[in-house]
Amino acid sequence: MNKLIARPGIYFMGAIVLDAGVNFGIFSRNATSMTLHIFEHSDDCEPCFSYKLDKNVNKTGDIWHVYVEGMTEGYYYGWIVDGPFDMKLGHRFSPDKLILDPYAKCITPKNGCPKSPRKGLILDTRTYNWSEDMKPKNEFRDTIIYEMHVKLFTANKNSNVTHPGTYKGLMEKIDHLKDLGVTAVQLLPIFEFDEDDVVGTNPITGEKLKNVWGYNPIGFYAPTSNYLSGDRKVLGKLGEHVIQFRQLVEALHKKGIEVILDVVFNHTGEGNEMGPIISFKGLDNSVYYILEKNKMYYSNYSGTGNTVNCSHTVVKELIINSLRYWYGQLNVDGFRFDLAAILGRDSTGRWIGDLSLLKDIADDPVLSGSKLIAEGWDAAGGYFLGEFPCGWAELNGKFRDTVRRFIRGDMGQVQDLATRLVGSPDLFRKFGRRPYHSINFVTSHDGFTMWDLVSYNKKHNHANGEYNRDGDNHNNSYNHGVEGDILDISIIKLRKRQMKNFLVILMLSQGVPMILMGDEMAKTQQGNNNAYCQDNEMNWINWDRLAEFKGIHKFMKNMIKFRKSHPALKREHFFTDTDIDGDGYSDITWHGVKACTPDWSHYSRSIAFMIDGGDTRDIEETDNDIYVALNSYHETLIFELPILKNGKKWYRVVDTYLEEDFLEEPTIVQRRKYLVHPKSSVILISK
Repeated sequence: MNKLIARPGIYFMGAIVLDAGVNFGIFSRNATSMTLHIFEHSDDCEPCFSYKLDKNVNKTGDIWHVYVEGMTEGYYYGWIVDGPFDMKLGHRFSPDKLILDPYAKCITPKNGCPKSPRKGLILDTRTYNWSEDMKPKNEFRDTIIYEMHVKLFTANKNSNVTHPGTYKGLMEKIDHLKDLGVTAVQLLPIFEFDEDDVVGTNPITGEKLKNVWGYNPIGFYAPTSNYLSGDRKVLGKLGEHVIQFRQLVEALHKKGIEVILDVVFNHTGEGNEMGPIISFKGLDNSVYYILEKNKMYYSNYSGTGNTVNCSHTVVKELIINSLRYWYGQLNVDGFRFDLAAILGRDSTGRWIGDLSLLKDIADDPVLSGSKLIAEGWDAAGGYFLGEFPCGWAELNGKFRDTVRRFIRGDMGQVQDLATRLVGSPDLFRKFGRRPYHSINFVTSHDGFTMWDLVSYNKKHNHANGEYNRDGDNHNNSYNHGVEGDILDISIIKLRKRQMKNFLVILMLSQGVPMILMGDEMAKTQQGNNNAYCQDNEMNWINWDRLAEFKGIHKFMKNMIKFRKSHPALKREHFFTDTDIDGDGYSDITWHGVKACTPDWSHYSRSIAFMIDGGDTRDIEETDNDIYVALNSYHETLIFELPILKNGKKWYRVVDTYLEEDFLEEPTIVQRRKYLVHPKSSVILISK
């Protein structure tokens, strides 16, 4: 090691490598002393260099800082932070623990040192070179999102990749995503987390449960080493996981696929008052977290034990700087914010929306080109769908629920379904937002897969070890006669048709469609709708199902292709119910079994609509007219078709009831009426 000389330094946060040394900066308002520890090896229990900061020299405001001349990248560091330990006042300073820097850009895997199980690795980010990696910059309205988990995607040996369950494993399967037609992957949490922080075993198999989803971050800057290819203990010490993550981003970009990260800023892996002290708790607990009146306890809007105080200036700065780092230096394209409603609350938990961090993020000049997607609710009952500031897209939970109920055959859904089909203007027209700010989905990692949605009436989460109490009880699912797996061909056929009906609505609705990893091959979790702790074949993608359900895969692929080829399905603005091209039809018209006469009654379980392809306000050239009939009734309905002008005819593209459910070469419809069979969907185009 070079001779190290400590100098005052400057108040920049994190460990910043400069030409002749490294500058360290860290925030703590209530600490009384701060000592920097440097380690030569990640599993060293004792530092090779320590420096106790002088608050008269090494502190500016509430930021402690020191410049270590002679220090280079490749060393490890952490902080010993002393101060009051008075839980009733919210202080939990623990000078017996090495505290992680919240700005650490790489965090090592756990080692055997009880005092310092994890450390930050000093990285020189000036060496990052993205000159050959061009972001796809896909228009939001053209986006098709594929929500996925890096490890679970290729962990199964039948994925036939060289590096299963890793960043590199996903890289080997990019062609599958490209072939399917998706334009963006939305990766479940990439922030460093502890897979072993779940306590308990699978009561059925005795297997140790794991935090496989990763929704308990221990750092907002560091990519997780859990998906590292190679010897994790060796390569994790060298920061190889940061390199492999960057390689993954670049590989996806080369195929035109954007990378959206599922980011968790609303809580951390430090848990409640019984949880470990890793970073925030030991730095300034009363600042970083929202506490109860008795400050010994944490407010729990997240449902995980703690809630990050996202209205505090220091926390806001940390979060925005983290986003800038991922977007600007790790080159991702956007973010999906877990329980984003928490980011819109003040320190008392009150929703302040347009005055909150949410507005700061949307207005940030660096992040202005990124895609921002909010999960508009939280675990404390906050439901603010449609209330997010301009610039935010939102996961449309109402779309999910209404579409599920309609396909199941519930009455009273048709009017709301129509609203969801046109981009949910009741939710997103305000604040100057557009149809593409509605992220439409039927399934996500939270809940049933699409195959389980049509195969189970109830959740079956016993393997989670919580007596089937966890997971949502309101799934709007239907098993079509028998719970779970069945050999009855007629039921299997109906389930497949219902999946196709879901896909028709998803791909033909205004907004941005999101599909769940594995739905293209009818992934099943045996009815488990909360598989957060299952790192096994229940949760892994079973690639053998790709052949077994090749019809589903082909249909999804064709529906994605159909959506891409029809600009009328990707409008920039909401429908106005006006006739733009003078053909006698407004931009969208609604129909029932009789043309131009939709049945909006409570008992109705069918609806048809026609999108006017001649409306050129949002598209550079005219499109086909598109007619869609949806029948969730248990009997065949005969739909009278709208009359086309200028000699045009209707041509069938999709009929989910038929063996040839999708025609790449549409066939002419000879009659004025079309039979729409029970539980089926039809798509016609004009020519």
